[in-house]
Amino acid sequence: MSSIRWIKKDLKINFLRVKNIATILSVLAIFSSLFLLVYKNLNFGIDFKGGTLIEIKKEKELSIAEIRRQLSELNIGDIQIQTFGSDDIILIRIENSTNLTTNADMSSIELIRSSLGNNVIIQRTEIVGPKVSSELIQKGIIAIIIAVLLMLFYIWIRFEWQFSIGAVTALIHDVMITMGIFSFLQIEFNLSIIAALLTIIGYSMNDTVVVYDRIRENLRKYKQMNIFDLINQSLNETMSRTLLTSVTTLLALFSLYFLGGEVLKGFTLAMIIGVFIGTYSSTFIASQLLHILGVKRDWSKNNDN
Repeated sequence: MSSIRWIKKDLKINFLRVKNIATILSVLAIFSSLFLLVYKNLNFGIDFKGGTLIEIKKEKELSIAEIRRQLSELNIGDIQIQTFGSDDIILIRIENSTNLTTNADMSSIELIRSSLGNNVIIQRTEIVGPKVSSELIQKGIIAIIIAVLLMLFYIWIRFEWQFSIGAVTALIHDVMITMGIFSFLQIEFNLSIIAALLTIIGYSMNDTVVVYDRIRENLRKYKQMNIFDLINQSLNETMSRTLLTSVTTLLALFSLYFLGGEVLKGFTLAMIIGVFIGTYSSTFIASQLLHILGVKRDWSKNNDN
């Protein structure tokens, strides 16, 4: 506890001194993300592309090359094969297979079962049609937009419009860059990643609100302090809380990433990226936008003093 008090009392970092560098980095990151999303696109999983997913457990003697050779002879569509967690667990994706009708997909599963014979055990199958996958994309986008708009409304009511714009800009910044990283790395983008993005929005907003609360408190407390210095002081006063929250969250997320199995890796990776970017944006984006937009001490007056 003494170390935490020491940080709160003595930490004096001029965060806004690097606001121009932070702005340039963020703008470059956002435009790079947009470029990747348009020209490289996301690696959509079976949830969004439609098709069939089969998880099998194979015998040690059976190689992936042999499985690929056997399945290529079936002519059931574009097939992707990869290990899943361990070498003996294989994921088979059949994208847009056989007109994507349920009966045809079930036939594909039976063909794979008969082709591989007793050498494998089918542990899981998922079938997603084109109509369902397109609806999932639309609902995922709508969920993210609604979450951001509700945050905009909440901050506008609790604070003022400058705070609201700053917070929502930081949220959009976090979501865009996270999606850009997923596009660059071509990590599978599925429904669990949508859930992670919504969680990132909540986490980033929580961190931003803590900083904003301290800024508003100091605006009332220090009537003569320069806004630039006031925001810097507020960031220094909340930095210990920000770091403690981020570090403890990351400890849990890294544990899930390395020990939680392959199914959770996409979700936890998105969360890890989001925590880093969210901590950065609440410090360097949301706060400096208050200075740019001209936050005021007395909202009953039209001046900024």
